[in-house]
Amino acid sequence: MAITIREGGPDDLPAILGMLDSSVEWLVSQGRTVQWGTEPLSQHEKTVQAVVRAMDEGTTYIAEVDGVPAATLTLTDAPGSYLSYLPPPGEPERYIHWLASDRRFKGQGAGSALLAHAAEVTRRAGVGLLRVDCYAGGDRRLVAYYEANGFTPTHTYTHGPNDWPGQVLARRVA
Repeated sequence: MAITIREGGPDDLPAILGMLDSSVEWLVSQGRTVQWGTEPLSQHEKTVQAVVRAMDEGTTYIAEVDGVPAATLTLTDAPGSYLSYLPPPGEPERYIHWLASDRRFKGQGAGSALLAHAAEVTRRAGVGLLRVDCYAGGDRRLVAYYEANGFTPTHTYTHGPNDWPGQVLARRVA
């Protein structure tokens, strides 16, 4: 198994949405419906628009396993407007959006490879801070995943009418 990472573009949108939908399907099968709901994210126009907006504002990366798209993330210069009420970091940063994997590749390291790549891209750009936010409810498994990949929790928050629990995490890369 060989993992390669390449830049993604507009032509990758169907594959990216497929990865997000695969993640939702897996979450639902685990009874974990609060994070992203129960319906494919590709059927939510606001979500599709948010993915496209992040892609337009930053750089999307695709991890391929033996040439097949397996995971994705988009790297921008700041978090989205939904976190505008959080205190700014006080320094330049890169921010990870929409990390997702095709669950057929679960456990093969594509997500971790993308996180390492994002850290290296950030470091090469002369930026010392890489941040991400994620769902922090339930058993906090997703927070633990980011911690295992070198991130440290910084700010907790709630979002939306249902007080969706979130966690911002940071990683020093320089």
